[in-house]
Amino acid sequence: MPANPTPQQAPDQAPDQAPDQAPDQASERGLDPRPGQIDEISVSSLSAGEMLRWVWRQLTSMRTALQLLLLLAVAAVPGSLFPQRRANPAVVTQYLKDNPDTGLWLDRLQMFDVFSSVWFSAIYLLLFTSLVGCVLPRTKAHLKALRSAPPRTPRGFSRLPQHGSIVLNSDGAQTPAPDPATAVRDAAAILRKLRYRVDIRDADTATPSVGAERGFMKEAGNLLFHTALIGVLISAAIGGMFGYRGQKLIVEGEGFTNALVGYDSFSPGTNFDPGTLTPFALTLNDFDVRFNRDEQGTYGQPLDFTARMTVQESPDQPAEDRVLKVNAPIGIGGTNVYLVGNGYAPVIEVRDGEGNIAFSGPVPSQPTDSAYTSTIVIKAPDSNPDQLGFVGFFLPTAVVDSEGLAFGSDPDPFNPRLNLNSYYGDLGLDDGTPRSVYQLDTTDLIQLNGRDLDGGGIVLEPGQTYDLPEGRGSITFDDLKRFVALDITYDPGKIGALVFSSLALTGLILSLITTRRRAWIKASATPEAGTILEYGLLARGEDPGLRNEATRLEQALSSYWGVTPAHEPETLVRPSDDPRVRDR
Repeated sequence: MPANPTPQQAPDQAPDQAPDQAPDQASERGLDPRPGQIDEISVSSLSAGEMLRWVWRQLTSMRTALQLLLLLAVAAVPGSLFPQRRANPAVVTQYLKDNPDTGLWLDRLQMFDVFSSVWFSAIYLLLFTSLVGCVLPRTKAHLKALRSAPPRTPRGFSRLPQHGSIVLNSDGAQTPAPDPATAVRDAAAILRKLRYRVDIRDADTATPSVGAERGFMKEAGNLLFHTALIGVLISAAIGGMFGYRGQKLIVEGEGFTNALVGYDSFSPGTNFDPGTLTPFALTLNDFDVRFNRDEQGTYGQPLDFTARMTVQESPDQPAEDRVLKVNAPIGIGGTNVYLVGNGYAPVIEVRDGEGNIAFSGPVPSQPTDSAYTSTIVIKAPDSNPDQLGFVGFFLPTAVVDSEGLAFGSDPDPFNPRLNLNSYYGDLGLDDGTPRSVYQLDTTDLIQLNGRDLDGGGIVLEPGQTYDLPEGRGSITFDDLKRFVALDITYDPGKIGALVFSSLALTGLILSLITTRRRAWIKASATPEAGTILEYGLLARGEDPGLRNEATRLEQALSSYWGVTPAHEPETLVRPSDDPRVRDR
């Protein structure tokens, strides 16, 4: 009996491996030789530099750029759900007043200043950085690929998705078969006609070949698309920094000069300079609205809005007549004037209890429906002995029902009428608190007229005067005019945004319609068959048209040497079936 019997080997154990060493060596290789046993794997911690490099790679990946682009679109949604302070601060103030609890938290989260908020700016800057970090290395790699030769010729073509062979000196050939070197040179010329970039290899050997590649515009279009996105972001940033947007309401016969004090509301860019305002002036001569009077179903609907204006682009330029319509703005030195609203402005005169004129002029009303039923507020802070205020509604075409209630029936002023309630007291205009011209706070006021009071409400038609109770004065409806609401914008980045958006669309189309393909042709001579051309094609990614490309290549080769192809190109495996072939 042997003194030291040889222990039995494990099936996966090497012959020269001791059984007591196998588990330790397997553990060093990261394997667990015993089922059910989990070894603790220690991972070395990353240094600060390695961590920064990892973060940079993650940030500059294409997946991160697309995710940030989607996140930017989602982050812009609150800007359309909540009123924005830059666009309409009065609406934001009213929203905070109506929703004191939720409004406070929304304001802390900058939901009323979305596009200038910290979180939106952070996403914007991250997207910009990601795109720059993604485009630069890809551009460098693309330029290197343009200068480099096509990939080396595979040793065998049988594993390529599309491959085949042509015997040049077959019985059907119309020209003598060339030698392999000449055949490869001629095949390279054919590939050039098919818009391939070619490279001839091993021309002095028995098996010369040519490698070819096409479709570089796919990556170029992709790079153009992402570079153009960077341009769009820069253009939008320029517009947000140096542009402005303002609103102005103008009554017929009145004018406007492009100065900060002339705007009803104004939203400047972060780096806006008042000195860059174009010194133009404009006057609203006439405003005409044409309503439908023919079709019964859409009777009374507006058909056209036309504002005839006199525009002077600068003090040293002559004035000229211009026409402003909806979606047809007036351009003045890079500034666009848009027509965004209109309504009626009754001309009112208010006299106080001493007989003096406390207020005189047109008062714009706010339309509330398609019949232009409009709310109106009139304030006369200069009246004595007490300030006077009026609130009510204006009807272009008033109709009174059987109960004595008036309502509007048509947007044209066929029977204009003012229905008002009057108040006196302190209007709250002298304490420095901003007040809306379209609202009257009646909390601390005493009512003079009203439907529920003995004196009733005030009803006025053009040319009529109403004397207020208690000798407080009078109010006269003198005339009726129209007004227009203008949106005046200056965006220095809009041209760049248009150009880069067009380039982005062009790049996207190029990347979608262009396919990246590689082709190889190899020639060899055999005593039995003579010169044989073998070809193979491979696509970068999915390419359903690769088979048609192989057929076109075979037809071009066969036509050049007058050989009738005996079969269709062979399809051994599709890239979608075997990823190993796709990556070769």
